[in-house]
Amino acid sequence: MVDTKQLWENCLAEIETNVSKANFSTWFKNTAIVREEQGTIYVGVPNEFVKDWLANKYQKLILKTLTSFSEYVRGVSFVISKHNQKSSGEHGFESKILMHRELPLQDLYINKEDNLNPRYTFENFIVGPFNELAYAAGQGIILKPGTQYNPFFIYGPTGLGKTHLIQSIGNAIKQKYIEKKVHYVTLEKFAIDYINAVQSNKPNSFKEKYRKYDVLIIDDIQFISNKEKTQEELFHLFNALYEQNKQIIFSSDKHPNYIQNLEDRLKSRFSSGMIVDVIEPDFESRLAIIKAKIQEQNLPITSEVLEYIAGSIQGNIRELEGSLNAIIAATSLKNRELSLTEVKNLIKNNIRPKKNVSVAEVVKAIADFYNLEDKTIYEKTRRKEIVHARQIAMYILREEFNVSYPLIGQKLGGKDHTTVIHSCLKVKNDCKNDPTLAEELERIKVLFK
Repeated sequence: MVDTKQLWENCLAEIETNVSKANFSTWFKNTAIVREEQGTIYVGVPNEFVKDWLANKYQKLILKTLTSFSEYVRGVSFVISKHNQKSSGEHGFESKILMHRELPLQDLYINKEDNLNPRYTFENFIVGPFNELAYAAGQGIILKPGTQYNPFFIYGPTGLGKTHLIQSIGNAIKQKYIEKKVHYVTLEKFAIDYINAVQSNKPNSFKEKYRKYDVLIIDDIQFISNKEKTQEELFHLFNALYEQNKQIIFSSDKHPNYIQNLEDRLKSRFSSGMIVDVIEPDFESRLAIIKAKIQEQNLPITSEVLEYIAGSIQGNIRELEGSLNAIIAATSLKNRELSLTEVKNLIKNNIRPKKNVSVAEVVKAIADFYNLEDKTIYEKTRRKEIVHARQIAMYILREEFNVSYPLIGQKLGGKDHTTVIHSCLKVKNDCKNDPTLAEELERIKVLFK
């Protein structure tokens, strides 16, 4: 039996140390646990707006904190409770725009055996040019786990849906093959498990635990850098699973060749299956992601505003969602549709300012990256390494700084604009099939952030 009053007091005390004083006073002050059913904690809140805000902004923090105090907690939901309502003078509004549905238990419960979040599925996964190859590979794995694309290694910058994808694969396999044991773990948790097993003199229990899985998914594998003992244990685990045709899936923020201090034998293992990357979504993909999120929330928003958001927020998916959360909250607060001007003011701080650099600065940075003299990029030569660097410079000038094709051609040796177009298309197409080139581009782009 859970003492809900004491549980919530403990939870609030912990949360207060993790959020600002203003946020704690605004969102948590008039809340309480109203009931507990089959492991789900129902938190009473004063109005629809607070309910939405807690669900969108703080649900993970609240659930994590609750479970740290009680092993019986499996989920959390928010309900409007009269006992938690403030006086009519405070927050005396009701949101008629957002109808946030309480999530069912199965959508909140993360299975402690496999660590999979059931909300990560392909049903709510947006596919676009930025991730279509990774998606297709995932579908192939589901059809033939252990034999198709094994191991599967996906990499790319943070916030692009890698965790969503690999957990969706796990959930799909779990549903299709009931007999298969699937397990998702972060590299940090994997390393901690190994250290604890060694310190408690139970290394065999660690081996037995991880070798029993039919599908092993390890997230953020890049953090294995410099962990020599963990690398050795992973090497032997990999071999044991692979020899039994068990599916192995990794995610990383970089290609395995660029993970520092990674043993060559592990690089070889990671590269023996299929390696794919995900990149920042293009405009059409960003627009599709926004539309999907808007439909989930039943938010009234014009096409003009949708296109403005998609065109302005050019970062990762998390940045898009952050801007949408701000719009959702403001729409709920005002109880009406926001104008384009209001949206612009609301998300202006979320828009990355484009760094103003000259063509010469871009060429110099790229020449330095490839250990070339920058003057050679302007010269008429067919040397392979210089042609490659020049094409990269053209691509970066066009894609990152929107310099016109004719101007790029004029500045880089008097090339015709059609030559520039061809070079940009070549780089764009080549990086889809060449992970090393894709990684180069990501590292070059960081130079201009």
